[in-house]
Amino acid sequence: MPQILIIDDEQDILDLLSYNLKKEGFSILTAKDGISAKGTARKTNPDLIILDLMLPGIDGLELCRFLKKDSKTASIPIIMLTAKGQEMDKVTGLEMGADDYVTKPFSVKEITARVKALLRRTKKGTTAGKEIHEYGGLHADLSSHDVKVNGKLVMLSPLEFKLLKFFITHQERVYNRDQLLDLVWGDEAFVEPRTVDVHIRRLREKIEPEGARLIKTVRGTGYRFSVE
Repeated sequence: MPQILIIDDEQDILDLLSYNLKKEGFSILTAKDGISAKGTARKTNPDLIILDLMLPGIDGLELCRFLKKDSKTASIPIIMLTAKGQEMDKVTGLEMGADDYVTKPFSVKEITARVKALLRRTKKGTTAGKEIHEYGGLHADLSSHDVKVNGKLVMLSPLEFKLLKFFITHQERVYNRDQLLDLVWGDEAFVEPRTVDVHIRRLREKIEPEGARLIKTVRGTGYRFSVE
């Protein structure tokens, strides 16, 4: 039974989401502030986190940044809740490591669909045998999901790893934002095409050795993975 940690300081929101997600077969944990949420996430390692942007003490952006940098929680997918509908707030959340966002007010049906979609697309696939790829300082084992840069282990979110795997297995071809959404995010995507840029920038920062550019921008067209 997948376990979901819901972090929100509004009890009505916690009750609403808890009740409806339990009906869908999920196990639910809750927290009302960033400090207690940190401990709960590190201790229980849930399958997914629903995180409100506005929290007392540590806000949602800071907590998201912490969770994505901590090796114990870095791979947990995060859906960020925000009452702010402006695009900049959404992009900032993605840059902090969030995998998806939902703007309040939201429908229970929408939240449930996004939770299920994110869990499906971030579920690790199983591949027989080793699939090791090395490009300069980058070492990627597509079977074990281990990624290292210059010998140091790099923590990627499930979506970041899926994006890297796609590029590695589709080298030297140019893909635009819409194609990447279709081929990597799939039919379950709830993101705008321009958010692809945010994820690629984040992936570049993590996996490209200093001075190297593996994921190349093709001006006016899209992106290409090339080791040349």
